Amino acid sequence: MRHRVARDAAQGIAFDSLLTRFPALGDPEATPLHERFVRGEIVRADGTAWAADAPVEPGDELWFHRELREEAVPEMDLPILHQDDHLLVVDKPHDMATMPRGTHVLSSALVRLRRSTGITTLSPLHRLDRRTAGVLAFGVDPAERSAYQELFARREVLKEYLARVGPYREGAAVPADLPTMVGARTVLRDRLVKERDDLLTRLVAGEPNAITEVEVAAVELDGTLTLRLRPLTGRTHQLRAQLASRGMPIVGEDLYPTPRDPVGSLQLLARSLAFTDPVTGQERRFTSALDLPGPPS
Repeated sequence: MRHRVARDAAQGIAFDSLLTRFPALGDPEATPLHERFVRGEIVRADGTAWAADAPVEPGDELWFHRELREEAVPEMDLPILHQDDHLLVVDKPHDMATMPRGTHVLSSALVRLRRSTGITTLSPLHRLDRRTAGVLAFGVDPAERSAYQELFARREVLKEYLARVGPYREGAAVPADLPTMVGARTVLRDRLVKERDDLLTRLVAGEPNAITEVEVAAVELDGTLTLRLRPLTGRTHQLRAQLASRGMPIVGEDLYPTPRDPVGSLQLLARSLAFTDPVTGQERRFTSALDLPGPPS
C-alpha cells in the first residue's frame, strides 16, 4: 500500500504521518508499527527504508504491505459461465466480495478465481456489491483490459438486474415514478453522490447522473414486487439508493435508507450482460443461472 503525504500536511515524522492516515496500523493485534520500521518494512518508492522518526514533507511516499487478519473462508460455489483467452465470466453468489477489501480478501471472487484457475492476470471488468449476486466478468489479458473497461465507461454494455422490493400495501403511498402494475414501466433519474469515507450514496439536487429503466415483472400476493432493472449509468449503489429513496427498498436491504444489521440475502441479481466484444467482434451475452429467493413468507 502507498501513503502519500498530503500537500497541506503539517510538518511531522514518518511514524505519526502513517498512523494518522491508517489508524488500523495501531491495532493491538497488529505488529507494532515501530517494529515494522525497524525491520525496514516501510520504504520509499525507490525501496530505501524509512526511519520512524524521519521527517516527512508534502508529496513524500511511504510504501508498506498490509497485514492480513486471519480470515474464515466459507465454502461457496463460484460457477464459471464462460472462459476463453479473453474473458472469464462467473455467476457470483450473494455475500461474496468482488475484490479483496477489508475482512474479505481470500474469500473474494478475484482471489478465489486466481487460485482455482491459476490465471494470476485476472482483473474484474466491473464490480458487483458483495451482497449482490449474478453475472460478473473478468479480463484475462492485461493488454486487453482497457478495451473492455472502456465499454462500461461508454455505456455500451447492456445490463439487466432483477430485484424484489416492497411489500407494497394496498392504499399505501407510492411515488408516482415507481409503478406497481405488471408490465408497467418507468425511468428513474437522480443525482447521486458518494463521498470518500461515507458508507452511503446520497441523492442530491442537480443534473441527473444516475438513470435506470424499470419494468414490473411480477406482483406477489403479499405486495412485494419483482422489478426488471436496466441501469444506463453505473453509480455506486445506484439501484439500491434509487429504490430506497422512493420508499421501496430491496428486500434484505441493510444500508438504505439507514444502515442496519442484515436479515437474509439482498434480493438483487445481476441477471445478464450483453455487448459487442471489442477484441473479437463477437456478440456476447451472459445470463445468470441463479434466481431471486422465493417471496418472503
